[in-house]
Amino acid sequence: MARIDLDLAHAYRPNPTQDSDYALLPLKMSFRDGGAYALLGPSGCGKTTMLNIISGLLVPSHGTVTFDGRDMTRATPQERNIAQVFQFPVIYDTMTVAENLAFPLRNRKVPEDQIKKRVGEIAEMLDMSGQLNQRAAGLAADAKQKISLGRGLVRSDVSAVLFDEPLTVIDPHLKWQLRRKLKQIHRELKLTLIYVTHDQVEALTFAEEVVVMTRGKAVQVGSAEALFERPAHTFVGHFIGSPGMNFLAAKSINGALEVAGTPLVPTRELPQGALKIGIRPEYLRLSNAGAAGAVPAVVKQVQDVGTHVMLSAEVDGIVVKVRLHSDEQPPAPGDTVWLRVLDTHTCYYKDEELVA
Repeated sequence: MARIDLDLAHAYRPNPTQDSDYALLPLKMSFRDGGAYALLGPSGCGKTTMLNIISGLLVPSHGTVTFDGRDMTRATPQERNIAQVFQFPVIYDTMTVAENLAFPLRNRKVPEDQIKKRVGEIAEMLDMSGQLNQRAAGLAADAKQKISLGRGLVRSDVSAVLFDEPLTVIDPHLKWQLRRKLKQIHRELKLTLIYVTHDQVEALTFAEEVVVMTRGKAVQVGSAEALFERPAHTFVGHFIGSPGMNFLAAKSINGALEVAGTPLVPTRELPQGALKIGIRPEYLRLSNAGAAGAVPAVVKQVQDVGTHVMLSAEVDGIVVKVRLHSDEQPPAPGDTVWLRVLDTHTCYYKDEELVA
């Protein structure tokens, strides 16, 4: 296991001159020894590029990669001692489950008694002890991917295990089982795990820290709670949560605050000029007309989803989502309501960045 430090940028085309030329914009990032991380973002944001640079499949066009302080920028994956699990299972169909799991160890001339012991441990972790003598060709897709996961985990001396959207081919009802299993394995083996996904549920349930990426830039690194409560960028607010954070235009002038055309008393000192306020649907509240921190809204839709009622309302031309409490009487479409948008959970943004 190793601490991995990145200080780099990457462009696939020569002589990049503008941000759009880069697959990865300049960044500095560290992955601590034994940590569980997720790289989260939409397709094309640079997640897989970063993973391939860490693994050694790709050399960065600018900067360095270090493992425990050693420059590994041009080292091969074998020299880095990296295990990588890909989106689709990489296994040998003609081999049994046990032979597939043992293959990375036999390649390194590990003694057979140690191989048998380690294969047994990994198979037990993956709930595959009863399938060790089955040929891989006859197994379902989720079992094949479990073998692929096991091949990445079977070496106890790896610097890190990298996962590139490993649950894509898995049926949705089985994904939660494998996510839970991966988390359990991390607790037991204390390996450095880096997991690429575009699924926020996968990222937030698996990782201790999540790296949120967009357009080649890492916009925030933090825990699930930090990403939800204090998004550092409006993109994070939009991307994390279902539905995402609500944003309304605001203006701060000489200590006064105007939100969606309504004058309000700010709850804190704010920078001058154009701002955005962000507040989660869970924290928006119905309020009395003219109440402090509230703005008028017109109800557009009321959805009863069983566990709660979701309200869609228009505030100065912007549709916001409100998650009503079970004891709140939902208004009807067309009603005018007042929504309290300023409280301790409200975030303020200038030029899309969180105001500290």
